Amino acid sequence: MASEKGLNELLKWSIENSAAPDPSAPESTAPRSTLSADALAAIMGGPSDAELMQAAVEHITSSDPEITLESKLTAFDNLEQLVESLDNANLLSKLGLWTPLLELLAHEEDQLRLMAAWCVGTAVQNNAPSQERLVALGGVEKLVAMALGDRLPVEKRAGAGEETTTTTTTEEEGAAAAGQEESKDVRRKAVYALSSAVRNYQPALDVAAKELRKRGEDVQEGIDATDMDAVNGLINGLKQKALIA
Repeated sequence: MASEKGLNELLKWSIENSAAPDPSAPESTAPRSTLSADALAAIMGGPSDAELMQAAVEHITSSDPEITLESKLTAFDNLEQLVESLDNANLLSKLGLWTPLLELLAHEEDQLRLMAAWCVGTAVQNNAPSQERLVALGGVEKLVAMALGDRLPVEKRAGAGEETTTTTTTEEEGAAAAGQEESKDVRRKAVYALSSAVRNYQPALDVAAKELRKRGEDVQEGIDATDMDAVNGLINGLKQKALIA
């Protein structure tokens, strides 16, 4: 397995070299990163998708001030493409990446919240095991709140493992979040993720419908998750709300 240092350098090199060169840039422009022996070994050894997913999440969640928002967004884009594969989407649970991914739904940067919702929607699409994990970790309730325009409070992890992790929010943080509205673009992406989560998976639809009714939405009882007309009616209503927000 490639070393963590090599993977991080590989990710940095990939991000920097994914952008087209600027022909107007002066010749004195600082050179891009070069690959160390560890990073080259990672390439020659072919880092696994699991290693790339872990490196991407570590990059996105890093507090290193030298890591730019643009760099994190590129890493998020790479992650979203990786979880288009059902096998990779199911790796999120095995690698313990669902918890940090769901925490990013509450990130202060709206672009990162949008990408988090996008990744969630891609990972659970036509994927019952991933839909199950989303339900188990309270992700459906989060998506409902976002779809209706609520900013999620920042959550602080209170455990080491994904299966036992709980999150807490202070009264001050909760009050601050309650006074903020989610952006229109993030709301629309949350609706997309919710749509992917509830289709053909009854437990997720039941949770979503219950949460929507609790929040005052007129949602009928007993919607069948395999009835696409009924599901489309529910999702289209949320889309319209997000568009006119």
